[in-house]
Amino acid sequence: MKRISFLLLCLTIACFAVAQTSPSPKMKAFIDNLMSKMTLEEKIGQLNLVTPGSDIPTGSVVSKGVEDNIRKGNVGGMFGVIGVEKIKNAQTLAVKESRLHIPLFFGSDVIHGYKTTFPIPLALSCSWDMNLIEKSARVAGTEAASDGLCWVFSPMVDIARDPRWGRIAEGGGEDAYLGSQIAKAMVNGYQNHNQFTNAAVMACVKHFALYGAAEAGRDYNTVDMSKVRMYNEYLPPYKAAVDAGTASVMSSFNEIDGIPATANQWLLTDLLRKQWGFNGFVVSDYTAVNEMIAHGMGDLQTVSALALKAGLDMDMVGEGFLTTLKKSLREGKIRQQDIDMACRRILEAKYKLGLFENPFKYLDENRAAKEVLSADKKAVAKELAEHSFVLLKNAQQTLPLQQKGTIALIGPLANDKRNMLGTWSVSGNSEYAIPVMEGIKNLVGDKVNIVYAKGANISDDPAFIKKVNVFGEEITVDQKSPEALVKEAVDAANKADVVVAVIGEAADMSGESASRSDISLPHSQQKLVEALAKTGKPLVLVVMAGRPLTIGKEVEQASSVLYTWHAGQEAGNAIADVLFGNYNPSGKLSITFPKSVGQIPIYYNHKNTGRPYNGEVFSKFKSNYLDISNQPLFPFGYGLSYTHFSYSKVELSSSVVKPNEKLQVKVMVTNNGNYDGEEVVQLYTRDMVGSITRPVKELKGFQKIFIKKGESKEVVFTLTANDLKFYNNNLKYIFEPGAFKVFVGPDSDTTNEADCTFQ
Repeated sequence: MKRISFLLLCLTIACFAVAQTSPSPKMKAFIDNLMSKMTLEEKIGQLNLVTPGSDIPTGSVVSKGVEDNIRKGNVGGMFGVIGVEKIKNAQTLAVKESRLHIPLFFGSDVIHGYKTTFPIPLALSCSWDMNLIEKSARVAGTEAASDGLCWVFSPMVDIARDPRWGRIAEGGGEDAYLGSQIAKAMVNGYQNHNQFTNAAVMACVKHFALYGAAEAGRDYNTVDMSKVRMYNEYLPPYKAAVDAGTASVMSSFNEIDGIPATANQWLLTDLLRKQWGFNGFVVSDYTAVNEMIAHGMGDLQTVSALALKAGLDMDMVGEGFLTTLKKSLREGKIRQQDIDMACRRILEAKYKLGLFENPFKYLDENRAAKEVLSADKKAVAKELAEHSFVLLKNAQQTLPLQQKGTIALIGPLANDKRNMLGTWSVSGNSEYAIPVMEGIKNLVGDKVNIVYAKGANISDDPAFIKKVNVFGEEITVDQKSPEALVKEAVDAANKADVVVAVIGEAADMSGESASRSDISLPHSQQKLVEALAKTGKPLVLVVMAGRPLTIGKEVEQASSVLYTWHAGQEAGNAIADVLFGNYNPSGKLSITFPKSVGQIPIYYNHKNTGRPYNGEVFSKFKSNYLDISNQPLFPFGYGLSYTHFSYSKVELSSSVVKPNEKLQVKVMVTNNGNYDGEEVVQLYTRDMVGSITRPVKELKGFQKIFIKKGESKEVVFTLTANDLKFYNNNLKYIFEPGAFKVFVGPDSDTTNEADCTFQ
């Protein structure tokens, strides 16, 4: 048998788009010809995604007998294989030793950067900068592609409103509009706007769908909601990714309407393919097919058949397809066309990537040596980090710091490399990370006297530490007692002009399988902050975390609070730049911060009840609490700057907008402070009367602008009836004329509003 690649010498496959379009005649003819030669076993083999477990398995199961299965044509793709040499060896097995020489594709969890690690996705979303977010995906995809990969399991676009859920760290926050813009930017970045050179990779949008709404914030848990809520609040980012042309979609672990997503025909076929027009392929999450047994859906043969018939094309690691589909076909539980369709989608993806033309397209050792961990990528990592930080408090303009005097640098994360990268940095190497102490020294040299003390362990709870340290020692326990550590910190603070305390979570205190019922700082760090506050010295808290934390008490105790999330490889250098004013922080929260876990879920675009609570003063028989106000610690969209921006009153081009007309919304934004800076100007609307209840506010637009000190800029938004559409009770996407409020301001709490009517 001649190799498949020989048949394609005359075929030009330059840069095929994986957009949602009909297959090209050339591709269809090629796939038809290839599938006519494939045995049933070889077709099923294409549906099998494996990990050999030699590098970075992301679950508890690894595949066995991988090399033998590749030779038999029983593998369609691999993940967890890192490095050009290893990938080339596996690809060589496929194209030289399997019967039909069908190439494999190779994927990995490139969540926030590849080997050059960027800030976690939740942090990046706080930049509100779509050009930077697209750039982050482009650079990460380029680096991954240079190291042999052609597929990334990213972006995660799950809307999440419960910070107890650890995987909130991997997404873009709570809002459907902002999340949709991020989803589009990430897909375009990875896939180079669907131009698949060897510097572009296939995106895999996950987790389809609704995974971020897991009950009680507990990972892998049940999700249950109305379809109206799905369509209006949770599904838009997935659709935006599909509209951008994502090559693949990953099903989620949760159930939807009582049926696990992995075998949910309404989700994977009716919605994704028929309504949205997706024509890529769908892969399961890690062993998700097998896990439907525990859901109570049947044995492995039964759940595998259900998944295939529902529209799942590829089985990740579980091998239920590989071991049961032939039997199910023989017993009439599935059809030949079910297998053929799934196989075709996998082969089409390989064709569009250009792997049939050149199976070794992504495998160039020289390119890998040049691209991986290169200086330009480190510069991007620093830029991304600086733009993602959110300044939550800055009393008496404590920040920026001056490059003089003595600084007490304190905290368990102040001189820590391991935890800078954050969760899901599976290809990153913490040895390359820059801790805060190093970053400050890199910037100020000997201009500032730095007195360091650890001050506390991240946690003192042995049982908790053991759970967090599954992937390595992220939480270390000092030989000194907790009391001695705090005393050293206080002594250091008393010698200093200002105290910088770097506190928060270890990397894997958030992320997958890292739900927390208590999202406050660990007690060890609470005691540290309290002791430092009592010294009376200006106290700057630098908070590293993968989620919003309930830090109301610590915010009160501190002079300034800079929320840096987990900022990645260049964390220390970026934090130093912001602390000392080389970059003026511009981040805005993409997620609401609760005062207490008792407020969760808390989000800005909630609906009113019939007895709404509208103030801080308790009122009986209103929708409020006895022991706390309804207000969050920090609202969605919130973030300070070293300068101050003022807004003019909202100006509308008309108070009555006729059909097919556009409404212009204008404000003047003035920089009244002493620093040049960036501001995210946010546009919200409220539909005052609807056929179904409507949110109190909805984000409809934003612009990130740079204004020099003392200058003003006019910001103009355009609203049309199309921007005001929503899904009604019959799931029809409609516009309803009527009265609206329009808000423009620095965050979702703005009261800068104007009224208008759309006819």
